[in-house]
Amino acid sequence: MEEQQRFRDQALTLAGVVGENVEITSANPLNYHQAITDPAGCEPVVVDGKLFLPSSEEPLPLVLVVPGSLGVADSHVGHAETLVAAGYGAFVLDPFGARAVESTVADQTQYSLASSAFDVLATLRTLSQHPAVDPERISGQGHSRGGTAVLAASMRRFANPIVGEGLSLAGAYSVYPWCGHQFAYPDVGPTRIRAIVGDLDDWVSVQQAQAQIQAIRLMGGNASIRVVAGAAHSFDRHEPVHEIPEATVAPGASTVYLDDDGTMVDPFTGVADPASVDLDMFLAVADSGLGRLGAHIGSVGDQPALFTADMLEFHSAVLAT
Repeated sequence: MEEQQRFRDQALTLAGVVGENVEITSANPLNYHQAITDPAGCEPVVVDGKLFLPSSEEPLPLVLVVPGSLGVADSHVGHAETLVAAGYGAFVLDPFGARAVESTVADQTQYSLASSAFDVLATLRTLSQHPAVDPERISGQGHSRGGTAVLAASMRRFANPIVGEGLSLAGAYSVYPWCGHQFAYPDVGPTRIRAIVGDLDDWVSVQQAQAQIQAIRLMGGNASIRVVAGAAHSFDRHEPVHEIPEATVAPGASTVYLDDDGTMVDPFTGVADPASVDLDMFLAVADSGLGRLGAHIGSVGDQPALFTADMLEFHSAVLAT
């Protein structure tokens, strides 16, 4: 099988702006608990991505584009180009290349979900120091697993130990996120949250996403959600709806809540164990019979255009001067 080219090795120009490779010093925490209680003790990893900065005399607002389980796709690059054309800086993160991962659709435990959120915060920390970027106007846009990551990175209980109390995403645009892990007290501080998901999504639970947004609201956060009628997972892609047969999903599984220190609370026993990792919870779901193979991605009609309009409206509201 031919080895897939790393994203960093591709030469890309978006809306006339040449992409610049940027390395991000991140980590591979075993779970949320380790990331929160011992961020310096987590296994280090250097991930990378491409930064696109339109010419400007003033520091630019920036959107971090975080891919999902299939890695960086044409759709993510397309969204970055749309954002650059609108005058924003854009950074497309590749969380897979440095970890020698091609896809997590069949196995989400190749690296922890906490690692995905750590990547977002590490990127925020790095790019907030870039002289051409306005550190007060950096948004995260995550798709699927990436949507889960930007939501978790917005949680102050997760972010404070990693980047400090003074640094936060201005906004988190969480696109069809899996919300099976939720902090019991989801304080997002000043970060504005927006989730968007299709009602026909068979990868994730729409109800879990709604519950996550409502919980953030109840904690005083600025959060909203849009459920798109007739839309499947990845409805922003310009491709017909089709099945990914190797996808391992369990949209009907119970929510795993996280204590303030990131400890997972077993939904079956109510026991909080700091040593629990993603695999433990996923195996429990498999044992319950709720896991299955096969899920769909793609769009119908004008759904990609609907998505683009919603995306631009959110970032315009969040990143306006």
